[in-house]
Amino acid sequence: MFWWVGALLMLGLALVLQSGLLAYSMYALAALMLVSRALASRRLNDIHASRKPRSRVLETGETAIIRVKVVNRGAAPVPWLLLEDLLPKSALRHRDPSLEIEGRRLKLVMLAPRGETEVKYRVRALRRGYHQIGPLVVEHGDLFGLYRRFKVLTEPAFILVLPKVIPVQSYELASRRPVGEIRLAHRLFEDPTLLRGIRAYEPGDPLRRIHWRATARTGVLQCKLYEPSCLAGSTLLLDFHADGYHRQGEPFRSDLAVVAAASLVGALCGLKQQVGMITNGRDAAERVRTEGYELEPDSRVEARNAGREPGVREHLHPVVLPTRRGEEQLARVREILARLEPQQGLTLEQLIATAQDRIPRDATVLCLLPRVTLEAAMAIGDLRRQGYAVSVVLIAIPENDLPVALARLTAERLLDVRHLRNEDQIPLLCGNQVDRSSPYAVSVE
Repeated sequence: MFWWVGALLMLGLALVLQSGLLAYSMYALAALMLVSRALASRRLNDIHASRKPRSRVLETGETAIIRVKVVNRGAAPVPWLLLEDLLPKSALRHRDPSLEIEGRRLKLVMLAPRGETEVKYRVRALRRGYHQIGPLVVEHGDLFGLYRRFKVLTEPAFILVLPKVIPVQSYELASRRPVGEIRLAHRLFEDPTLLRGIRAYEPGDPLRRIHWRATARTGVLQCKLYEPSCLAGSTLLLDFHADGYHRQGEPFRSDLAVVAAASLVGALCGLKQQVGMITNGRDAAERVRTEGYELEPDSRVEARNAGREPGVREHLHPVVLPTRRGEEQLARVREILARLEPQQGLTLEQLIATAQDRIPRDATVLCLLPRVTLEAAMAIGDLRRQGYAVSVVLIAIPENDLPVALARLTAERLLDVRHLRNEDQIPLLCGNQVDRSSPYAVSVE
């Protein structure tokens, strides 16, 4: 636009001064600009690209090769073409990057008629996450640099990096029977001292279960029914609200919470127990579906923003994996945890109020908390008072805040509390319990 305004001003000046040479120069400049604009637009429309692979699932430490093939389908050569495969800045930050790039994803090339080139580089997964690779942004213009055009040629690919699963030794989070009458779906362990009722005798029942007094009174064989002595399995309640994960501690604390959750689910699946998860984090795949990216940018700034990754957003509904049995639960949990992002909308107490009807009573409620607010402690205490068996794992809480967090949990009579400081303590997590006699230390049983 600047060149057109300048050309018109100079042409007006030439008419005022009656300068034919100046007017001729302005006509030549205007013609050059029109031809350059037409050639640049036409040549860029002849450029096409394809990406391989479309998406990948990687373990932490694995490497993927990214290839983007660019082809000139026109009959005219392309003097210069700037290719850049975009990556989100958060994945390439200098401190604790999520991805490590080997090779060049920015390339300046010339393309002959029907010619082709390739942008190729390697991506090494350093941390769990859902990472956007691309789109490919192309810049082209005329030889004089008077006119430039930008275009997004390919849709982005996505790499899902699964969190680590650390073996947990001696899983002992199955809680004793809570206070209150609870109807359980799975009665694997029965306490012969807690009589629940009687039923008619069925073939195969052992003699020690026969209730002789009821049998004598009714004249028909009756058997005893016992209450369960412990609960099998757990439902993980993972607090992923952004206020609990301060930027100074990121991404260490969020990754520690994710690895701890994945490791506990792996231990439960290994014991063939039921397991599920409820969290107030946001699914990155949902963010990508709802926000998208711009396909026809008007400037290089907009083209770069096409590959942006927005920050923390408000999110008002939980991510729920129903509590079930099966080895596939671990794979599902790892995929959910890999895509999980902090959010600003749903607090832990709101999460409990929203998803309490999805928490079964025949499994321990295992809360993973990066912080303990007064409201959160009261909400967890309400679960205990309603008959749920509750255990708490504190995720890397600073030493100055630990006494307050423990005091709030103790006030709600939540005594099964464990503190996790780093990944090295995960194998012994189930044996580590807070010892309040020393004060607020961690003892290994």
